[in-house]
Amino acid sequence: MKKLPFERPSEHYEEKIFSIDERICELIQKRKELSGNNPGFPPIEYIKDWAKKYGLYEDLLNMLFGTLRADEQFRPQVEPSGFQRYIPVLKSVVKGHSLYSVTFIRQYENASVVNFNIDWDESEDSLDDHHHLWELYINDDYHCTIEFGGRVNTLIITLLYLRVCRTMYLGCN
Repeated sequence: MKKLPFERPSEHYEEKIFSIDERICELIQKRKELSGNNPGFPPIEYIKDWAKKYGLYEDLLNMLFGTLRADEQFRPQVEPSGFQRYIPVLKSVVKGHSLYSVTFIRQYENASVVNFNIDWDESEDSLDDHHHLWELYINDDYHCTIEFGGRVNTLIITLLYLRVCRTMYLGCN
């Protein structure tokens, strides 16, 4: 699924604040470096104090620090291109009342897409019992993301397509 391009919400920009905005960007980068890109979230007392001290809304600060905490979500996503081949995997495991399968990998010039299926008897369980956040981690050289989830036929099958990019080798972001 392709991401829609960002549209600037307004043509107006007050050029007098350019140096302040640039300093904000510099401070965000410094914050990432000092925290090892794991800043956590400021205690509520700090948020309240800063809101009062600087005349800002607490909700604005909560949203700001929540966004800064999750900056990895804003990483540019690689769109697979240059299809090369299918790699059949056909590996499955039963855990509890569910069947987990990796059926194939689509190999592209710039990425690999892993097809991951979860299957269960929906008459016995609800979707909530099987709705989990899945993550693929290989090592720091790879960036993996979930692309899609859905329903197939009358049996609920969750399809998670994980884009796998080798950052150094493929030049992915």
